[in-house]
Amino acid sequence: MTTTALRVMDGNKAAAVGVILCRPDLVASYPISPQTPLLEALYRARAEGRLEADTVEVEGENSALSAAIGAAAAGGRAFTATSSMGLMFMYDAYLFASGQRVPVVMTVATREQSAPHTVSSGQQDIMMVKDGGWVQLIAESCQEILDSILVAYRLAEDPRVQLPVNVSYDGYYLSHLSEPVAVPEQGAVDRFLAPVGGGKRPVLSAAAPLTFGAFIVGDLYAGYRYKHCQAMQAALDLADGLDGEFLAAFGREYGGSLEAYRVEDAEILMVAMGSHSGTLKVAVDRLRDEGVAVGLARVRMFRPFPRARLAALLRGRRAVGVVDRSVSFGWNAGHLFVDVKAAAADLEARVPMVNFIGGLAGTDLRREMLEAAVRTTLARGRGEPGPEVVWLNLE
Repeated sequence: MTTTALRVMDGNKAAAVGVILCRPDLVASYPISPQTPLLEALYRARAEGRLEADTVEVEGENSALSAAIGAAAAGGRAFTATSSMGLMFMYDAYLFASGQRVPVVMTVATREQSAPHTVSSGQQDIMMVKDGGWVQLIAESCQEILDSILVAYRLAEDPRVQLPVNVSYDGYYLSHLSEPVAVPEQGAVDRFLAPVGGGKRPVLSAAAPLTFGAFIVGDLYAGYRYKHCQAMQAALDLADGLDGEFLAAFGREYGGSLEAYRVEDAEILMVAMGSHSGTLKVAVDRLRDEGVAVGLARVRMFRPFPRARLAALLRGRRAVGVVDRSVSFGWNAGHLFVDVKAAAADLEARVPMVNFIGGLAGTDLRREMLEAAVRTTLARGRGEPGPEVVWLNLE
């Protein structure tokens, strides 16, 4: 493990530092709130000689991702960033990147979708692309944003994976929140990324022509899809395996695809992902002091979903509460809740579950609200009736 420098920075700056440490060849950019300060930090670093990368300033988000796809397909390390409607504007390129197995890394400072129009935090944007074939990592803190970018390149460029990766963090709540962040030494990052360095993947080249983006049908198309699914599962296994290597290199560990917090003897299990997981940990600690046996499962990798590990954590609990910061239209529930219910189908016995939707459009998920969510889950575990979905901000 190497020494680190402790600095205070917000989530966008932490993302920028993580990108700089990964030595990208190309940064493609188009500004959108709340990720714009990230791009400003990268351009400042380039102007000051701290970032040796080509930069492309484009006319829209679709072009930003397309430029990154081209750079990665040619063997480079590419980065771009976006949020909310910008993510929607690049959707066809988003699908192209994953279908062509291009290892781009893109951060998403999450934001609500229109309409109604709003420029505020929420996780609806990343949920709209959850089945787009990208690996999705979701950070809880500014430190985890930086660290997740290192892991993202390690996953994306691994020959067993070869897929684009999103590193997502709650817009405003993390993008503009300042926290102490341990910045690793450049040499340690170089060593961590060394196994995927050196262009160890098929690349477009005039010297060795390849077909890229070919038109295909039938069984060959099914073969593409099968291999894509296998690569997603490889990313899941690799993420869990990398956690120990990350600990050895940088002195921090997160649990891989899923963090388990005070779950060993928990009768009640809460499930969440994103910045409000930190507030939920405080609620868990306070309720533990009152004798409530509650724990937290924090989903760090939403795609591929850690189905087996989560099912193992759900098994034997009296009740489970799931906190969502997005809405799955048609299911009348949150996206995470739908996936947790699916994972629970693997269990031998039914576990009562309740979904808590809150924090939409930048509203707070306060400790008091989350403590109330735990108490409601506890009541369901005792057999008290109530709705399956509770809208915390409307209570």
